[in-house]
Amino acid sequence: MSKGHAGVNLFSRNQEVTSRPTPSGERSSNKYGVSGLLASSAARGWSNLTAELRSHRGTVAWNTPQPYAEICVDVRGSRSVVTRRLDGAIDTTISERGTIWFRPAGVHEGLIDMSEPVPAILHLYLPTGLFLSHDLGEGFGATAIDTLRHKGGFRDPLLAEIAFAIMLELEHETSAGRLLAETLAFSLVARLIQNHTAPRSGLVTPAAGEGLDRRRLARVLDYIEANLEGDLTVARLASVACLSEFYFARAFKAAIGKSPHRHVSARRLERAKDLLCDADRALVDIALGLRFSCQANFTRAFRRATGQTPAQYRRNRLA
Repeated sequence: MSKGHAGVNLFSRNQEVTSRPTPSGERSSNKYGVSGLLASSAARGWSNLTAELRSHRGTVAWNTPQPYAEICVDVRGSRSVVTRRLDGAIDTTISERGTIWFRPAGVHEGLIDMSEPVPAILHLYLPTGLFLSHDLGEGFGATAIDTLRHKGGFRDPLLAEIAFAIMLELEHETSAGRLLAETLAFSLVARLIQNHTAPRSGLVTPAAGEGLDRRRLARVLDYIEANLEGDLTVARLASVACLSEFYFARAFKAAIGKSPHRHVSARRLERAKDLLCDADRALVDIALGLRFSCQANFTRAFRRATGQTPAQYRRNRLA
């Protein structure tokens, strides 16, 4: 991957200095506007992560403070020469699939120049509060966020895989997508702190840990069953288990072999099958009750899991 590419003029094309408002709930702070927006998590109800899938071309510039940390991942590859200038620091990279850029919160002005159109960049916005130790649990310093610096054009297979998982959820919604997004947000933060901060003393990398004990696991599973049509979040499940959100996700998977997202998704699928046996329950009510953003996404997810649409399943069961 080429660094320090020569001959790139940061002002060689018309700049896309965005001033149009972004969709409600977005965290891009009018940085990119609505042009090139391919998919967004704005309507998904994700609480600690916002995701946008975008195409880009030319030059993007802004001069307003950015309140959220941002991870950008090229999810298709373009071979475009991407040059960034953030608060005076410049980096240049030839973009390939899996290329990652990181920008911490607080950057006041920047400019991004692309030599060729970039068809798909996943933008992940993380609130600064997510980097605090009380969210991540013991082993992460409270001042870790202060050591984060912008970093351009690097490779990190784990960060990339997390980003690809978020993109898949963004494009193909599941009933437990919010749980998945919240869990992966903590994984993103932990990876950034562990591998992409300046070395310092006192930072302890958490051990893998054991699974939930039988009593905590029973409380969590009972809570999930009682709230399958409710607003399940990692924070609430972690509270039931009396653990930090970061450690809860790991302990839950260690205990039952599934992440909270996969377990809740599977249980909601079984609940959907039960609800579909009620001929008077509208499909859209079932979809929204099981936390899908719309009936169409519920239909796609149900068909992927069962090979039938909800309407087909209902007809077969009630025949």
